[in-house]
Amino acid sequence: MIARLTDQLAPFKKQLIEHPIYQNIDCVSDLRCFMESHVYAVWDFMSLVKKLQLDLTTTTLPWQPPKNITAARLINEIVWGEESDLNKNGKPFSHFEMYLNGMNQINANTDGIDYMLNHLKAGGNIFDIIDQINLPYHIKDFLRFTFEIIEESKTHKIAAVFTFGREDLIPDMFISMIKKMNRDNDHKIDQIIYYFERHIEVDGDEHGPMALEMIKNLCGRDPVKWNEAINASQEALQKRIALWDGINFQINERVKIRI
Repeated sequence: MIARLTDQLAPFKKQLIEHPIYQNIDCVSDLRCFMESHVYAVWDFMSLVKKLQLDLTTTTLPWQPPKNITAARLINEIVWGEESDLNKNGKPFSHFEMYLNGMNQINANTDGIDYMLNHLKAGGNIFDIIDQINLPYHIKDFLRFTFEIIEESKTHKIAAVFTFGREDLIPDMFISMIKKMNRDNDHKIDQIIYYFERHIEVDGDEHGPMALEMIKNLCGRDPVKWNEAINASQEALQKRIALWDGINFQINERVKIRI
């Protein structure tokens, strides 16, 4: 069944990997525009991770053994890497915080994501915050989908969205492009290069295979769960394509205005 799932998702993944957005990011100001929107996808990814940890491990007291020890081990290893990896300077950082460091290095605007985090700390409801925040539709729609999947609380669907909406969809040529940007500009962007390289390395070599095992473990031989996982994965990739389309439009509009 995992082969069927990957086959059905292949056209969407191809569309993302070949998306024109990558060729349109050719200077630091374009990268800044990209990161100011993409940061929300980096952030909400962690809520998928933590929801899986809540569902698959014991997080209440008194402690009891997890029902699915294999899935519990997999998600604990993934959380450890995503939430407390080592940054470029060898200090423990979440991948989200690494991304924010990259944004700060190129003076990208973090007001929107700061607003969201501050209102959540004050006890705000995530759907109300999404409605209230001044963001383009493609970002709000992407966020709503993530938290609707989480709220539905079907662990196999959450695992599928987590697995197939990942940063390994960003192609190598994009990394090469921003490395060249780092060499050719006064602005140093080594923090964000480290983020992309580290995140893709961990996803491809470690977390990606773990996540596939987790889906197989959670769906088992249940055809209903497999179909739901496939449909959720397809929708996740379609939302990512719509996000990329929206950000690409923003970059193109910026260029027109700048000219």
